[in-house]
Amino acid sequence: MHEQDVDASKAPLLDHIIELRNRLMWASAALFIAFIACYLVSEQIYAILMRPLVLAFDGDLTGRRMIFTAPQEAFFTYLKVSFWAAAFISFPIIAAQIWMFVAPGLYKNERRAFMPFLVVTPILFFLGGAMVYFLVMPLALHFFTLFESRGTATTLPIELETKVSEYLSLIMKLIFAFGLCFELPVFLTLLGRAGIVTSTGLAQKRKYAIVCVFVVAAVLTPPDPISQISLALPILLLYEISIWCVRAVEKKRAEREAAEEAELSGEKTDGDGTSGGG
Repeated sequence: MHEQDVDASKAPLLDHIIELRNRLMWASAALFIAFIACYLVSEQIYAILMRPLVLAFDGDLTGRRMIFTAPQEAFFTYLKVSFWAAAFISFPIIAAQIWMFVAPGLYKNERRAFMPFLVVTPILFFLGGAMVYFLVMPLALHFFTLFESRGTATTLPIELETKVSEYLSLIMKLIFAFGLCFELPVFLTLLGRAGIVTSTGLAQKRKYAIVCVFVVAAVLTPPDPISQISLALPILLLYEISIWCVRAVEKKRAEREAAEEAELSGEKTDGDGTSGGG
């Protein structure tokens, strides 16, 4: 009898492992197919990522060029760009596979509560990436091009000749970093739902958060004030939004607990009345 119980307990575990394997296979297949598709159009993706640098030169590309200093550098850079773009494209499918694996283990009200997070997460991530692409990178690159000089009779000219791998690594890293930083409201709201953080605690630690935000901005962005402030200010705004979101979660939790307590009190009163009547 004991062995039968052990075998029965193993069966659900094997089912979960098989389900996890299937979800991972679908997610990997989506990433691989997206990678192949992106590599076929990697030159077009390269041109899109190059747009902020073109804007920094005000569209005047006379005498401008990108360089690579190792024979394999350009090839591996295209591979990296293709994988990066594939991760963006396949993210909804990967997230859907994760959700399909987790959702059966949640109650209906829990699934309903998590749906807004699934919708907001990619939106915030793409907003962070768009801010890098359309605002931060053009401003930062324009700032750096100001250090070019034509040279004089006694000095050599200083011209920007950007390495392909370094530029693309910089913009891809910044898009990814800004996208993650824009997930702050989602992260803190989930912690608030779990009871790990409170709106009061977040508000009291605001001054420490400001310091941490500027430190993170200094680490993630190029060493210019424009990029650092462009990242720090939106994160501080998102921090304030996070406090409001956590406060809303706490209010709903308090209302739910009050309703449950009132229901229990009503049941107890009915029970006492019935006993008294008997």
